[in-house]
Amino acid sequence: MTPILYIKTGCPWCSAAEAVLDRNGISYDPIDVLRDRAAFHRMKEISGQSKAPTLEWEDRVLADFAPEDLEAFIKENNLK
Repeated sequence: MTPILYIKTGCPWCSAAEAVLDRNGISYDPIDVLRDRAAFHRMKEISGQSKAPTLEWEDRVLADFAPEDLEAFIKENNLK
C-alpha cells in the first residue's frame, strides 16, 4: 500500500513532510484535506485530530508531526 500524506494547501509543515519523503525516495499519495472533505474525515478518524500533516502507512499513523519526527518514524519502522 502506498502511504497517504494528508496535507493542507499552504501548510509549511506539510511541504517539509513532502520534502522528507522525497529525500528518502519514498513514494506517497498527497491528499489535500481542504479540497477533499471525505479525506479530512478519514484523517480525523485515524488520528483523532484535524491537524496536518498526517501520514497513514498501512497500519501506522503519524499525526501533526515535525520533519525530525518523520525522519525518526521512517528509521524506527524501517520504512525505506
